[in-house]
Amino acid sequence: MAGEQSFKAVVNDTNPKAGGRAFSVDITGSNYNHFLGKKIGDGVDGMFVGEGDQALTGYRLEITGGSDLTGRPMRPDLDGGGVKSVLITAGIGYKGKKYVKKKGKTYRYKYDGLRRRRNLRGNVISQDTRQINLKIVEAGKRPIGAIFGLEEEAATVEQSSGEEE
Repeated sequence: MAGEQSFKAVVNDTNPKAGGRAFSVDITGSNYNHFLGKKIGDGVDGMFVGEGDQALTGYRLEITGGSDLTGRPMRPDLDGGGVKSVLITAGIGYKGKKYVKKKGKTYRYKYDGLRRRRNLRGNVISQDTRQINLKIVEAGKRPIGAIFGLEEEAATVEQSSGEEE
């Protein structure tokens, strides 16, 4: 995998019954090329996420963010795929807290109007992007837990309890 490009996709299940679980999937090959040039907020078909049995066929996903190879977050209001130096207040890419040391202890303060210049990545997925955050907009026929192997354990427990009766 030295010359091969890949993304780490984090798929968030927005179903309240699932408890907000997140699943991590690698995106490589032709699926990698499908994501290049997409923006935050764009919809994506689930068949491009995962390979073989773990593909999210029938699912509809939305890109909610990501980060590059150095960990810089992607910001939805910055156009393009490059790095930009932006003066920002608390929000995506900056927590907005100032650390002050007094008498050997460190205190965290949140001042009103505190702004910092930060290097952030634009909203377009490029070759420098390493992680993509996705959320499920429309669910497919198979539950997402079964696709990633979490509900198979529950199925074997039900079968074993049926044999005891």
